[in-house]
Amino acid sequence: MARDKTEDYVTPLRRLLVAVLVLCLFAIFIVWRIDSPRVERFRAAVIDRVVPSFDWALAPVTGLVNLVQDFQSYQQLAEQNDDLRRELQRMKAWKEAALQLEQENAKLLDLNNVRLNPKLTYVTGVVLTDSGSPFRQSVLLNVGARDGILDGWPTMDGIGLVGRIAGVGNETSRVLLLTDTSSRIPITIQPSGQQAILAGDNTLNPPIEFLENPAVVRPGDRVVTSGDGGVFPADLQVGQVALGNDQRLRVRLSADYERLQFLRVLRAQPHEVIEDPGGLLAPGTPLLPPLPPETAEVEGPSVEATDG
Repeated sequence: MARDKTEDYVTPLRRLLVAVLVLCLFAIFIVWRIDSPRVERFRAAVIDRVVPSFDWALAPVTGLVNLVQDFQSYQQLAEQNDDLRRELQRMKAWKEAALQLEQENAKLLDLNNVRLNPKLTYVTGVVLTDSGSPFRQSVLLNVGARDGILDGWPTMDGIGLVGRIAGVGNETSRVLLLTDTSSRIPITIQPSGQQAILAGDNTLNPPIEFLENPAVVRPGDRVVTSGDGGVFPADLQVGQVALGNDQRLRVRLSADYERLQFLRVLRAQPHEVIEDPGGLLAPGTPLLPPLPPETAEVEGPSVEATDG
C-alpha cells in the first residue's frame, strides 16, 4: 500500500516538472524570436548575466580540447623528429660517400698507375640480441660459419665501424663492440695523419691513446682505421674527434649504437705474407744480368796482362 501511494505522488510531480520545463523553453523561444529593441536589450542583459557564470562548467571541456591539441602537436613533432633523424642518417651516409670518393679521386690522380685493392664484399646480418653489460659490450648476429664468417672480420652499420667478430658459431656470431674495454684498434686522424689507438672504456665516446702529437689534432677531425697490423682494412670510417669532459681527446663514433638492427660483416681478406723473397724468382735466373760481349773482350786482356 505504501508503494502505491508513493507512485501516486511521483507521477503527478513528474508531469508538473515536464510541463514547467516545456513552458520555460517555449517562453525562451518566444523571447528570442521577438524582434524589438527593448527585447534585444533584455536578451543582451541576460546573456551578459548568465554566460560568464558558466565558465566553470566549460573549464573541463576547454582543458580537454587543449589536451587533445597538445597531444596532436606532440605527435606531429615526434613524426617530424623521426623524419629529421632519418634524413640526418641519409645525409651522413652521403657525406661519408662524398669523402671517400674525394679521397679515392685524389689517390687516382696522384697514383694513376697503382693497382687498387679490390672492393670489400660483405654479409649483412640481423642483430638478434644485445648482451651489453658493464664489463662486456657485444651483440649477437644471425650469421655464422655456414655463411663464411671468420673470426676477426670487421662489422659496420652502413655508416661507421661498429666492432669485430669475436666468436663464430655455426649459425650465429658475436660482435665485440668498439666501446668494450677489450677493444683496441689502430686509427688514423685526418687531415693531420696522426697514428693512434682507439681504446674502448664502456662509453659511447672511447678515448684516443698513444697519440704522438696532440697539438695538431682538433675536435671535428675525421677518424678512420689505419690498417696497421692487419687488424682492420684501412680507411674505414670510425667517427670524429671530440674533446671530453675530462679534457681527453675522444672519438664520437659514427655508428648509431642505440639502433643497431642490421650489421655488415666485411670479408676482410688478410694481406699475403712473403716469407721467402727468393721464391719470387724463377729457378735458374741469375741475380745479376750478364756482361755484354764487348765489355768481356775489353776486360779480358787487361786481366791477363795484369796477371802476367
